[in-house]
Amino acid sequence: MRILSRQPSIPYGLITAVFCLVVFIFGVALATRAQAEPAATVATGEHLITLHDRGQDRGILTSAGTLREAFKAAGVQIDPNDMVEPGLDEALVASQYDVNVYRARPVTVIDGARRTKILSAYQTPEQIVAHAAIQLQDEDETQVSMNNDMVSQGAGLQLTIDRATEFTFVLYGKKITAYTQSTTVGDMLAKKNVKLAGTDMLSLPASTPITAGMTVELWREGKQTITEEADVPFETEKIQDRDHELGYKEVKTPGVTGKRTVSYEIEMKNGKEVSRQEIQSVTTKEPVKQVEIIGAKLPTPMNPTEAQALGHQMMLAAGFGEDQWPCLYNLWMHESGWRTTAGNPSSGAYGIPQALPGSKMGPDWQTDAAAQIQWGLGYIKGRYGDPCGGLAAWSAKGWY
Repeated sequence: MRILSRQPSIPYGLITAVFCLVVFIFGVALATRAQAEPAATVATGEHLITLHDRGQDRGILTSAGTLREAFKAAGVQIDPNDMVEPGLDEALVASQYDVNVYRARPVTVIDGARRTKILSAYQTPEQIVAHAAIQLQDEDETQVSMNNDMVSQGAGLQLTIDRATEFTFVLYGKKITAYTQSTTVGDMLAKKNVKLAGTDMLSLPASTPITAGMTVELWREGKQTITEEADVPFETEKIQDRDHELGYKEVKTPGVTGKRTVSYEIEMKNGKEVSRQEIQSVTTKEPVKQVEIIGAKLPTPMNPTEAQALGHQMMLAAGFGEDQWPCLYNLWMHESGWRTTAGNPSSGAYGIPQALPGSKMGPDWQTDAAAQIQWGLGYIKGRYGDPCGGLAAWSAKGWY
């Protein structure tokens, strides 16, 4: 009998594992060597630019200070409507740059009957519309596609704007201008996440079609609270300037109206407000006081006629209405004939208003018409309220 010797067999899985280990070690060695040996060496003061332009990559080695200078030296043409990231005039300080160039292409913006043609390198509809200086509402919709009329429009993109319908929405007493793509009132409320409570009422059925310019009102029956914005009027400060004649006016600091939010408790019945009570007010923007320069230089009257003209001006400036002028004119015509030097020898009263004694009218009381008129107007206001009151007293007593 012949006995054959048998060699031990090596499992297949062990061979596979050893092979993978060898490959892994070899790969690590290659990676380590690649890290130790850089792909390119850039000298001090130079910049390696990798340019990504319309799907093609290009390398530029430059010592220029900006991308604009580097592109000019390398013959890279950039249209003013193209976009470059980083910017063309950004200073080059790093050794390597990845630069993206977005080329401008014709875009036809279709906004209803209006068509606007622009060159734009922007990528999103919102950016393109902003570039075209067209305002969008949040509810407006846009769609970008290739031009379907190559003959009249040429190559490029077509951006179509689907405008939302504008309407007036009165929401619990607050009126707002609203927009929607919905076709019915009910769908509009759902899209705006407006949920009706048990006592809420609509001015129109939910199935009513949405049309431009319509008004939709939503209110709550019974008592409720609403908040509205209201104006806060500014104050006016008047500064008298005796270097300018009467009637001169200059706004030195324009006034600015403030804002406040006001909360009311209102009661609604059958869609009509039947009562309202303010319960809270918060000023959100303080008003700015207006400062005005008012001319206060008074002329020097030379005769009774000029004194009358000055008296008329000073009466209005003192806050009396035009209706008081006939009374003041007649009152002092009786007293002095509007003469600054008129004197009563029996009582000692003096001047246009016949002050007693005349010295109470202040410095230069004997000749200064303005001082006499100013004192007289103050006396009338304090004792009778207005010139017509003073004339009535004179008519009844013969003096005032």
